[in-house]
Order: sequence, then C-alpha cells, then structure tokens
Amino acid sequence: MNSTIGALAAAALTIGYGVIISPSALLGGLPIIAALFLGVFLIQWLGFAVAWLLRTERYYDLTGSLTYITVVGLAWFMAGDPAPGAELLFIAVSLWAVRLGSFLFLRVIEVGEDQRFRHIKVSAPRFFMAWTLQGMWVSFTVSAVLVALLPGNAASDFLPAGLSRAVFVAGCCLAMAGLIIEVIADHQKARFRKKPENKGRFIQTGLWSRCRHPNYFGEIVFWFGLALAASPAMSGAQHLAWLSPLFVYLLLTRLSGIPTLAKRGSQLWGDNPEYQAYLARTPRLVPKLMAAGEASAR
Repeated sequence: MNSTIGALAAAALTIGYGVIISPSALLGGLPIIAALFLGVFLIQWLGFAVAWLLRTERYYDLTGSLTYITVVGLAWFMAGDPAPGAELLFIAVSLWAVRLGSFLFLRVIEVGEDQRFRHIKVSAPRFFMAWTLQGMWVSFTVSAVLVALLPGNAASDFLPAGLSRAVFVAGCCLAMAGLIIEVIADHQKARFRKKPENKGRFIQTGLWSRCRHPNYFGEIVFWFGLALAASPAMSGAQHLAWLSPLFVYLLLTRLSGIPTLAKRGSQLWGDNPEYQAYLARTPRLVPKLMAAGEASAR
C-alpha cells in the first residue's frame, strides 16, 4: 500500500511540475505539458498491467524509450510548423531513445533477465512503483525539450540571430558529444563482456580507463546540452525545466545508477587489489584526459 501511495504521489508531483512549466496552450482542459505527462504515466501503467500479467520486466526499458519518442513526437506535431531548431531537438531525443532502448532490450534478451527487478517483480505494488518512477524519469528528463517544442511558446522564433543562436548551437554540440561518449562506452563494455576470457572481470580499458562511468557521463552531458539548446525558448517559470539535466544527474549519481553499480562492484571485486587500484586511480564520473599508462609514458 505504501508503494502504491508513493507512486501516485510521484505522479501527482510530476504533473504539478508540468502545470508550472507549461505554455498557455491547453490539451483536454489541462495545461499542455501536464496533459502530456499524464499520458506518459498512463502508458507506463498500461505497461505495468501487461508486465504483471506476464510476470516479465523485459519490455520495461523499451517501453520507456517508446514513451520518449511518443511524447516528443506529439509535441513536435502539435507545434504545427516547427522551426528547424525544434526539429533538431525532436530528432536528437528520438535517436537517443531508439539507441538506448534497443541496446537495453537486446541486453535483457541476451542475459534472460534484468537483475534490478529480481526482487521487485514479485510484488505488485513495488513493480507498479518501478513503472511509475519510469514515467517520472521520462517526464522530468524531457521537460526542457517540451518547453521548446510546444505551441504557445518561442519555438517559431527558435533560431534568431545573435546570442540565442549561439546558445542553441553550443547546446546541440554538447548533446552530440554526450551521445557519442555514451554510445562508445556502451559498445566498449558490451564487446568486453562478450569475450569469454573476461568472464568475472571488470572493464578498465577504453573510455572506462578515463572514468568509472563514462556512459553515465555521456548521458548527463547529452541532456545538459539539450536543456542549453532549449533555453532560448524558456521564459519565467519555464526556467524550472533546467531540472531536466539536474534530475538526470541526481538519478545517475545518487539513486539508481552509480550507487547500485558501486555496491555490486564491491560485492564482486571488493577484495581484489587490482579493482582497488582501479578505484584509486580512476575518477568516478568526469573523465580524465589521459589514462594512467599514457601519463606515465609521457
């Protein structure tokens, strides 16, 4: 019961946030971003119902990615005749979602399960909470892009000359850099895991020699870049949409990302001197320019 109440409270908080940052346009009698956030939760709850009946978590990440594409696609469509800048934001989010969703889905299919849900999917309230939190994740993360895309906002003048255009271009470049880093890091780790000789070992090569979580660093940079690119369209309370990259940062560094992996790493390799040396020499999140071997060679 507590999990269910907490899930509904999280949904209400997120929709309230949508009311605050929404432009003047309405959808179904609600401020347009709040209405889209409600739709996000309805998709997750439908996904939960199907997943609970099948007792599977396989489609969890894939559903989240499809929700991203759906919500930004609706916003882009409702903009009517979006400016080129708005179109680029829609494309960027869609590319990120397709790439991450397919990557995580195929990984679960290959492994056979998502270990995060091993003890969650046996409880309907806890499983429902997990799907609701995914709705919260989608909503907060995509909020800055929605502010820029939706009608009744500045999307029609999204690329004026001068400082606003420079900010937009800088944000897009950051987002592109973050996406590239995330893709390369995920590819390196997937390739490492496929080699039989690496079974039971931890990765410390490639980007993983520069920091312990390069994929998370890339994701944070990606969403910060999109928020920066969207910022010329923000006004007044809509600047709260900067919660988008902040939410991603807090989620990955304080909640479900790095802390979970750090605990698992400690359980697997906590007594391994090589692992302890890796932790000591490698930054947690922000990559160093040179790996230890390169630095000593110089």
